[in-house]
Amino acid sequence: MRKFNRLTKHRLAMFRTMSNQLIQYGQIETTVEKAKELRPIVEKLITKAKIGYLEKDKNLQIRRLLLSRLHNNEKNTDILINELAPRFEKRAGGYIRIIKSGFRSGDKGNTAYIQIIKN
Repeated sequence: MRKFNRLTKHRLAMFRTMSNQLIQYGQIETTVEKAKELRPIVEKLITKAKIGYLEKDKNLQIRRLLLSRLHNNEKNTDILINELAPRFEKRAGGYIRIIKSGFRSGDKGNTAYIQIIKN
């Protein structure tokens, strides 16, 4: 895992915030490196939501796990379980797309859009 010149707590908080934003808005713009590190985090959350959606006896356990990963954001947990899990029910993986979008004007950093695919 890349460290991004940040302390562990700051880096984890950054990815938690980016995960919440990606789930809420469906697409965010960030650097290519951060997008590549964010992809497996969000894909694992969607896979967990699929398990909670398909196996009703594990729904409460999965919901609580997602709430802890998303810092008690109930709105995004509902989006994961009620919208994204049924959308990707038949898909085995690859829920996230990264599209490179050029360079930032200030420091010329590579930027990219990371988005949840429509399926």
